[in-house]
Amino acid sequence: MPKIIAETADVLVVNKPAGLIVHSDGRTKEPTLSDWILKEYPALEHVGEPWVSPQGETIILPGIVHRLDRSTSGVMLIAKTAKAYAYLKNEFKERRVEKTYLAYVHGRMEEQGRIVAEIMRAEIFLAGTPALENPSGVAKRAPSAKRPKHWYARPTDESDKRAAITDWKLLKNLAETAYIEVRPRTGRTHQIRVHLSSINHPVVGDPLYSGDRASSEEVLSPAGRMYLHASTISLTLPDGQTPTFQAPLPPDFLSVSPN
Repeated sequence: MPKIIAETADVLVVNKPAGLIVHSDGRTKEPTLSDWILKEYPALEHVGEPWVSPQGETIILPGIVHRLDRSTSGVMLIAKTAKAYAYLKNEFKERRVEKTYLAYVHGRMEEQGRIVAEIMRAEIFLAGTPALENPSGVAKRAPSAKRPKHWYARPTDESDKRAAITDWKLLKNLAETAYIEVRPRTGRTHQIRVHLSSINHPVVGDPLYSGDRASSEEVLSPAGRMYLHASTISLTLPDGQTPTFQAPLPPDFLSVSPN
């Protein structure tokens, strides 16, 4: 279950563990972060906007203003009031919330870099023009039956309003992997995972975008997780304070950390 990092009158800040989904997808029944919020903070039931699943089920998202993938651990903000929810949603939309992630990726990296590429759905990417089917710098493997790629990266430039932007900085090169800090400048579905895969440095243990690369069990440790952790969030709160919230590295990350 998540651990509370901080709490104010406006927000709850938690450290989500890897393996916990943020909310139900309408298809499976399993514990979710939303379930935990409703149990511990029942007054948040009507904070935010519910989601209707493809199956027609209304899913309550109590105070949820952003998401992390199931296999990503780390810091998340939860709005405690309707006013805070509207404020935080706008801060994310206007890109005034700064996030940093830590990741292990396949291959050795240079000192730093920026990835600018549109995130496209697989069916659009694969059915596109010849220029889109094999653009320069994009991972060219078609989705496999076992590990389909849901999203692809199409290189573009920063003037493109559809561009997603990810900055990364090398922390340490290891034998077969690199330990990096990642700063997404935009917020797209699977952005970090798709962008890093597109430059042939997928996140270790990524079940969707690492292709034929060795698993995390072979390269690092038998933790059996994707090595992506949302480390910090910095923002201005509704009351004017400007904190940085940090989620400690989980034990499976610490067991292989080079620091």
